[in-house]
Amino acid sequence: MKTGVKMNKLIVFAHLAGILIFTSCDDKTPKIDPIPENIEFGFNIDNFVVKRDTIKPGDSFGEIMEKNKIGYPKIYQITNKIKDSFDVRWLTAGKPYVILSTKDSLETPKVFIYQPNKVNYVVIHIGDSIYAHNKKKPITIVKKYASGIITSSLSETMDNQGLPYQLINDMSDIYAWTIDFFRLQKGDKFKIVYNERFIEDSIFAGIKSIDAAYFEHNNESFYAFNYKADSLKKTTEYYDEKTQSLQRTFLRAPVQFSNVSSRFNLKRKIAFYGNRVKAHKGTDFAAPVGTEILATADGRVVESRRKGGNGNYVKIRHNSTYSTQYLHMKKRLVKVGQYVKQGDVIGQVGMTGNTSGPHVCYRFWKNGRQVDPFKQKLPIAKSVPESNKAHYQDFILPIKGVLDNIEYNSTK
Repeated sequence: MKTGVKMNKLIVFAHLAGILIFTSCDDKTPKIDPIPENIEFGFNIDNFVVKRDTIKPGDSFGEIMEKNKIGYPKIYQITNKIKDSFDVRWLTAGKPYVILSTKDSLETPKVFIYQPNKVNYVVIHIGDSIYAHNKKKPITIVKKYASGIITSSLSETMDNQGLPYQLINDMSDIYAWTIDFFRLQKGDKFKIVYNERFIEDSIFAGIKSIDAAYFEHNNESFYAFNYKADSLKKTTEYYDEKTQSLQRTFLRAPVQFSNVSSRFNLKRKIAFYGNRVKAHKGTDFAAPVGTEILATADGRVVESRRKGGNGNYVKIRHNSTYSTQYLHMKKRLVKVGQYVKQGDVIGQVGMTGNTSGPHVCYRFWKNGRQVDPFKQKLPIAKSVPESNKAHYQDFILPIKGVLDNIEYNSTK
């Protein structure tokens, strides 16, 4: 009996427990996930009337404000209060802006947001409290790897893989003197370790940097490692596996990815002059009108003018030994006496003077005599300092290992 009583009690207890469990489950309030806020530029834009537009040619900040129900006394107050943070004259045609207004019948503008580029934006508060501040969208850095085997040109091989065009330009800069990209051969190879920037994890915002690269040209290997040899400098440079700099005192070409249409030739026949022999003491780089022309080395501008068959041209004196000249420009962008650095834009490709097509005639002087720049043995830039060489070798070891293990993409 006692055993039966105990069993009955257990059954009753289990039954009650089941009721309690069931009741407890029934009484639970369903969990409701909060509605996610629609955050943009730091604001929940669902709380505003949102107007998106683009700066039109001739638009001014005052006109945009006036069209959006802001009177000129208030416009003057806004521009005066924010002048130390943002000059409204910097608005550029083609750039987007956003106006956030109140959600009522008046739709009073409260915030003006200007986006000069994909990453940066300016927030101007135009309500009771007027102020402006510069902000950046959150950036994510993603490491990427690329490789390829040249079939016709570097640009075509990279383009076939859907690689960013900026990567082609950056590679050209790194190997500007080491490799002649105008004379690549079928079967040349490359590998790259680089970093891409993404805005808010989704919008591509360009190449941040190339960590390392490898190029195999004419069966010769060329490594490039991005390294800061001088801690006092903000910039990095590229060095090979032997600590030698890839930079030279001169760039190989004054324009990026152009074609050499005519080389230095003292016995060249020129159609423009009736196909007679006339010495061509320059190297012609064919490129579309408007293409940027770069200073091939540091120096001071000694001539910037238009003259006869040269058309618009700029001449730079680099030191007591070397000078360079850039002919047939559409537009000159430097003045006499101005100091320029290697890679600075000094003009645009054009067709001024005696020329049958758009190009820049690049002339190179050594000790006052015009010579072929491609036949000059120019000194390289400084290598990694002796005191840093051990650190450099340790630094590149893992990156070189990554490069060497990247398999070639043979996409055609």
